[in-house]
Amino acid sequence: MIQELKDNYGHLFEKELINEIAQVGTFKEVPAGFTMMAIGDYIRGVPLLISGAIKVMREDKEGDELLLYYLESGETCSMTMNCCMGHTKSEIKAVAEQDTILIMIPVQKMEEWTTKYKSWRDFVFQSYHNRLNEVLHILDSVAFEKMDQRLVNYLKEKVRINNSNTIQNTHQEIAYDLHSSRVVISRLLKKLEQMGAIELHRNHIKIIDLE
Repeated sequence: MIQELKDNYGHLFEKELINEIAQVGTFKEVPAGFTMMAIGDYIRGVPLLISGAIKVMREDKEGDELLLYYLESGETCSMTMNCCMGHTKSEIKAVAEQDTILIMIPVQKMEEWTTKYKSWRDFVFQSYHNRLNEVLHILDSVAFEKMDQRLVNYLKEKVRINNSNTIQNTHQEIAYDLHSSRVVISRLLKKLEQMGAIELHRNHIKIIDLE
């Protein structure tokens, strides 16, 4: 665990903090598609990602979802931190986008390290800043962008996150992420295919040129 921490967080945290994380953290491997957290769950720890990616979403009362952002290696979830600090239930849903390796930090260490280590305090504040910017970006996107542009941006982000031009999501799954309907997403995907930007296959989408 020490080496993984050094590789991903050594440039952020001092040696003493790395050692403490290794002592109290729980090493976990999570398969792609696994729901790590549901809305209403009590949060027992904060994740530090070693590899892979986690999709963070909001969900309404009807179960419809909206993708907020992805967590990648070297990052944590500030919304999870917020719930930990306030001892409240989760307000997000988190699903492994890929096979993911992470270290879970006990809740009780949050306040202690914020006082004890400047690097941890800086890391927490930067995480809040990054996540706030991403949520504001999603808000702007929903409010001001047409669905066809939102879909293109979504596909580009999928390519970046997974480092692959092949997207393994169904039209319905994409519709869930974008808080839209399958009919609308299928129509827009077909339009992109006609433009030569993508190729639609039975079980996947191949990205050709989205520029």
